[in-house]
Amino acid sequence: MTQTPIRFFNTLSRQSEAFTPMKKGEVGLYVCGPTVYDYAHIGNLRTYLFVDLLTRALRFNDLRVNHVMNITDVGHLVSDGDTGEDKMEKGARQQQKSAWQIAKDFEQAFFADMAQLNIASPSITCRATEHIQEQIDFISELEKKGFTYMTQDGVYFDSSKQADYGKLARLDRAGLEAGKRVDMAEKKQVTDFALWKFSGKRQRQMEWPSPWGVGFPGWHIECSAMAEKYLGKRFDIHVGGEDHIPVHHTNEIAQCEAKNGHIQANVWLHGFFLNLNKEKISKSGTSLRLKTLTDKGFDPLAYRYLILTGHYRSQLSFTWESLSGAQTALRRLKRRVAELPEGGEVDTAFLNRFVAFINDDLNMPRALSLVSELLDSELDGATKRATLMCFDQIFGLKVDQPEQAHIPDDIYQLAEERKALKAARKFAEADAIRDKLLAMGYKVSDGKDGNIDIQIHISH
Repeated sequence: MTQTPIRFFNTLSRQSEAFTPMKKGEVGLYVCGPTVYDYAHIGNLRTYLFVDLLTRALRFNDLRVNHVMNITDVGHLVSDGDTGEDKMEKGARQQQKSAWQIAKDFEQAFFADMAQLNIASPSITCRATEHIQEQIDFISELEKKGFTYMTQDGVYFDSSKQADYGKLARLDRAGLEAGKRVDMAEKKQVTDFALWKFSGKRQRQMEWPSPWGVGFPGWHIECSAMAEKYLGKRFDIHVGGEDHIPVHHTNEIAQCEAKNGHIQANVWLHGFFLNLNKEKISKSGTSLRLKTLTDKGFDPLAYRYLILTGHYRSQLSFTWESLSGAQTALRRLKRRVAELPEGGEVDTAFLNRFVAFINDDLNMPRALSLVSELLDSELDGATKRATLMCFDQIFGLKVDQPEQAHIPDDIYQLAEERKALKAARKFAEADAIRDKLLAMGYKVSDGKDGNIDIQIHISH
C-alpha cells in the first residue's frame, strides 16, 4: 500500500493541513459526547458515525488511537448563555425519575444505538459527575491566574482577559456586545461563561461542595478537565459537531489557554448537521430516533450507508426516499459479495486509490464510488471480495453479513401470495396485493434470480 499523507481541514486555521501525530505512531483524540438527558436523534448519531470513520481511517494508517469521549451528565444548561435549567434536572422532571437514573438509562440507550450502527466504543468513556474534583482543581488554577470573577449565581470566566478570545469561530466580540439581547445578570461581558454555578436556595439532585459554594460545574469545564487528565495538556485532535464551534469549543480553548498558556488540540474537526424535513418526518414534533428507522423495517446499517454518501463537512438531507435508496444499495452490495468466492488478495491499485480518498479529509463519497467500479472491473471474483472486505474496514457496513432489517412475516406472506397469483396469471389480484403492500410501506418486485425483492417504501 502506498503511504498517502493524511490531510484534514482544521477548523482553527480554516485550511487543509497535513496531519502528523505529536507522538510517532499514536494519536490522542478527544470527542465531545452526548448530554444524556434524552434519547439521541439520528442527527446526533451522524457526528458519532463521522468519529467512527475518523478512528477507523487513522487505524487503517497503522496509528494507535487513544479515543476519549465524555458523557455530559451534569452542567449543560438549556441555554448557551448560562441561563435556564440544567438539562439533566429538566429531563429528570419530564421522565419522573432521578437525574442519576435518566443519565444511566439514556447513556445505555446511546451505546445501544452505537452498537447497532457498528460504531466502535471509545478507548475511555469519562463522565462529568465522576470528575468533579478535576474540574474544581482546573477552576482553582484559573482563579489563581486571574481569569475568574464571582457573581451571586456562580464563578465566571472573564473573556476580556484574552485578546484573541473567539478565534475558532471568528467571533465579532464588539458586535456581540453591541447587539446583546440576553439576560446578562451580573456577567461583565456577553462572552463570559460559567465555570461553576451555585445551587442557590433550591436543592438540586446533583450538587457538590466547592471552595466557592455548593453547586455544579459549568458545561465547558468538564471537557477541558477530562481531556487533560486522559490525554495531557496538549493532544492531537478534538472533534465535535458544528454547533460546538461558536460557544462550547471556543470556551474550551479559552480556559485551556488561560490555564496552560497554549491551545489544547492541534487539529479541530467538526461534523456538519443532518437536515430533516420536520413536517414530513416528525409531525409529532419528537426527535427522529434510530429506533424509528428500525421499527419501519430499515437496517440500521442502511443509515450508516446513507451517511457515507455525504462528506462530513457538508450538510446532508435526510428523506425516507434517500434512506430507502441506501437500504437497496446496501442489500445489492451484500448480495454481490455473497456471490464472490473467498481466498483472494487485495488489489493494490484499487487499495491505493481508496487510501488516497480516505486520507483526503475522509472523502467517503469518493471512496464509496470505488465499490461499483471495483465490482464492474475485470478482476477475478476472489480479488474483488478481498478488496471489498478491506474497504469495509473503513465503511463498517458488514458487507459479508446478512442485513439487519426486519420485514414482518405477514408482509412476506402477502408477497408470496402475489407471486403465486402472477404465476397463475391472475394479474389484477396480484396488482391489488402489490398496492396493498405499497400502502403498508413496502414495495415488492420480482428479482432477476426469481426471488422476491421487498423494499421499504415510505411516502408522505
